[in-house]
Amino acid sequence: MRAAAISMPRLDKMPGMFFSANPKDSNEHSHSLLDDKKQKKKPKTFGMDVKAYLRSMIPHLESGMKSSKSKDILSAEDVVQWSQSLEKLLANQTGQNVFGKFLKSEFSEENIEFWLACEDYKKTEADLLHNKAENIYKAFVHSDAVKQINIDFHTRESTAKKIKTPTPTSFDEAQKVIYTLMEKDSYPRFLKSNIYLNLLNDLQENTLK
Repeated sequence: MRAAAISMPRLDKMPGMFFSANPKDSNEHSHSLLDDKKQKKKPKTFGMDVKAYLRSMIPHLESGMKSSKSKDILSAEDVVQWSQSLEKLLANQTGQNVFGKFLKSEFSEENIEFWLACEDYKKTEADLLHNKAENIYKAFVHSDAVKQINIDFHTRESTAKKIKTPTPTSFDEAQKVIYTLMEKDSYPRFLKSNIYLNLLNDLQENTLK
C-alpha cells in the first residue's frame, strides 16, 4: 500500500500526462489482501501510460482541452492536418519531431536534419553566414559528409560554389531537392506508419473520453 501511494503522485506530476487520482481512495480501502490486489492493478495501468508517453515523446491531450496556446499539447485535429501536406507537417514543431523519429527508423533522418538546418541558416545574420554555411556543407553536402544527403552531382557542385560567397539562399536548391524527396518518398509512408496512426488513434480516443 505504501509503495502505491508514493508512486502515484510522481506520475500525476509528469508533464503532458493526465490522471484522475482521488486521494480519498487510499483512505477508504481497508488493508485486506483483496484490497491490496485491487490497489496493485492501478500502477500497471499507469506504467503502460508512462511507457506510451516515453515512447512517443508527445504529451496526451486531456479531454476538453485545446492546443491553441501551448506547443507542448497536441490535439487530434493537429495530427489530422499533418496528413494534408508535408508543408503543414513541417510547420508544426511536434510534427517535425514525430516525422524525424519516423525517418530515423528508416535510416534517413539526415534529410529532415538538413532541411531544418537550412531553415535556420536563412535566419542567420550576415556576419555569421560563412561559418554556418561551411558547417552545413561539411555535415550534409560534401561527398565525404557523415550525414550526406541524397542529391545529384550538379546540385552538389552548385552548392559548393555558392557557399564560397554565402547568401541566405545558398542552400535553397539542395533544400528543394531534399524536400521533394521527402514529399514523394518518405511522407506517404509516414502517413501509413504505426508511428503516425497510433498517435492519431490515441489522441482521438482521449478526445472522446
